[in-house]
Amino acid sequence: MASNRKWTNADIPFTKNKSLQVMIFIFIIFFGVMAISPTDRTQWFGYSLSLVVVFLILVFTYKKFRFSNLSYLLMLIFFCLHTYAAHYTYEGTPLDQWLKTNFHTHRSYYDRVVHFAFGLFFSFPFLEIFKSKFKLRRIWLYVLPVVVILSFSALFEIFEMLGALMAGPGGEEKFVGMQGDIYDTQKDMALGFLGGIVSMGILAFFLIFDKKKKEPT
Repeated sequence: MASNRKWTNADIPFTKNKSLQVMIFIFIIFFGVMAISPTDRTQWFGYSLSLVVVFLILVFTYKKFRFSNLSYLLMLIFFCLHTYAAHYTYEGTPLDQWLKTNFHTHRSYYDRVVHFAFGLFFSFPFLEIFKSKFKLRRIWLYVLPVVVILSFSALFEIFEMLGALMAGPGGEEKFVGMQGDIYDTQKDMALGFLGGIVSMGILAFFLIFDKKKKEPT
């Protein structure tokens, strides 16, 4: 594996990291566009607040820890998926409307996609933290990011529950969005967990393949 300095882009100052600057520009523009006339302003605020908090954490900790540009790209993809849902609500995205019209689905599936995407795209950034800050190696380097993904997935479901309780009657439909599925919460967490397993599995496969390719025959 690469050294810690190369692994975290420690040698690239922000002023020279053009790729990261472009990613930030794209996110700010996309966020601004999605903030215009959202379907439900209350839901948009609730979902956007958590995203802004994460973004600010990344900004203020940049000098102490820098992710690789690959990690920033993966996080950008997830942020855009989440921002898109915050604009339309997770139950009312154009994708879900299309599925319901053409395939007569009875529930919205975009939220399932985003839960899976969280595990798929955030496992690698967590791996970088464990590698650089905690010096983890071998199997634990791939197991713990998946465990963290599952923990954050559960935490998100708890926040949804709190939001529903604060909203009062009808809040469960706005924030929890079970859509008649009594196992909705468990399925959402399972999809995040599965996304993490897929991400770490793919990474481990390519690293093992690359190592074998470099071995002398």
